[in-house]
Amino acid sequence: MSSVGIIGFGRFGKVLANILQKGFSIKAHDPHAIASFPGVEFVDLDSILNEKTIFIAVPIRHFAAVITEIAPNLSVGTTILDVCSVKIHPVDVMKKHLPESVGIIATHPMFGPDSFISNSRLKMMINNTRDTYNQFNFWKSFFIDQGIQIMEMSADEHDNLAAQTQGVTHFLGRMLKEFKIRKTSIDTQGFRDLLDLVDQTCNDSWELYTDLQFYNPYTKAMIDKLKQATETLDNRLKDAHHDTMAT
Repeated sequence: MSSVGIIGFGRFGKVLANILQKGFSIKAHDPHAIASFPGVEFVDLDSILNEKTIFIAVPIRHFAAVITEIAPNLSVGTTILDVCSVKIHPVDVMKKHLPESVGIIATHPMFGPDSFISNSRLKMMINNTRDTYNQFNFWKSFFIDQGIQIMEMSADEHDNLAAQTQGVTHFLGRMLKEFKIRKTSIDTQGFRDLLDLVDQTCNDSWELYTDLQFYNPYTKAMIDKLKQATETLDNRLKDAHHDTMAT
């Protein structure tokens, strides 16, 4: 059986391992000690760099440091796949620091540890960034075979759309948590959906949330639009109240 490597074995690294086990033996490396994981062999970083296919599943804020560390030691024939939730930043980093002899496939599995278990309609963005060794179609087919819907798009298009979808979702989930939204005895289904949103988004780390905000160049405009929409709605409500009182 062919093997693949994973650098970074946090919550999503484990999800990735579960998917890849359906076709590969897996070697993984994480700077933090991992006791064990079924079907995964934990090795040192040098051993991972001998693999011809390596997935990078580290937090976004550490991505550049990891790529610059491993770049000089990657061999000809290697293809790197990242799974960052933003795309412009990791693509720029990989193009800048990885030698031309290394292939690059940018991906964003649009599911996490929680949604992977509960959601049967999984989606994954993928971009043929620098397919030096003709691996793109293989990996695209592999993930399709796992029942994952594949969407090809550029890093810029991804981040623009992600700010309006994933970014809004995480922002609203965190905002509702700060609001201290709580269950009541008269919850409607819509309210319960909001509680589920808070649970889902806030189960991810604060580190992931801040990285989604800081490393997506379209996020600030999204937040500004949300704030403007809140102010506009509040003003409309005040106008409606004024009109009602005047009649």
